[in-house]
Amino acid sequence: MKRKTVKEVPDVALLRKELKREQYRHRYAASLRSTVYTLVVVAAFAILVATLWMPVLQIYGNSMTPTLHEGQIVLSLKGSHFEKGDLVAFYLGNKLLVKRVLAGPADVVNITEDGTVYINGEEQAEPYVSEKALGECDLDFPYQVPESRYFLLGDHRKTSVDSRSSAVGCVAEEQIVGKIVFRVWPLADFGKVT
Repeated sequence: MKRKTVKEVPDVALLRKELKREQYRHRYAASLRSTVYTLVVVAAFAILVATLWMPVLQIYGNSMTPTLHEGQIVLSLKGSHFEKGDLVAFYLGNKLLVKRVLAGPADVVNITEDGTVYINGEEQAEPYVSEKALGECDLDFPYQVPESRYFLLGDHRKTSVDSRSSAVGCVAEEQIVGKIVFRVWPLADFGKVT
């Protein structure tokens, strides 16, 4: 006698459940890949922007107090046009310094013994300076700023080593990284830098 083999009929509900699980797994994997790709593109774009147009800098030292304090993080905007009063970051050797533009090419600078600054014969109003001082100075005044250079001073005039010293001198346009425009850290000081 021949034995009949019974064919097992799969449970349709079980198959549907397994199909839904597989479809969910594929949707999840696709969603995860899409999210990772998006994050990589956003990170690459942020690095490109930070490198080419808006370098992020951390402040070290106290030569710019009371405007900027040690440990603050600021954004700078690359460019080549700087005006009197702008805060700029520039390279001096392998150091990155931050100072304020006081005079541009061909301007005549004069600083008195009490620290009062004159540009082209006009006394400068400097509300960002808490205490005037001549500071470390080995220049003879009046001093004419050379072409394509800027005369930069720190806001803390007693301690700042800047264009008044031959160790720094006037800064060439090529040395300037950019204009400091925004403070991002600490959050309590978040906002535009003036």
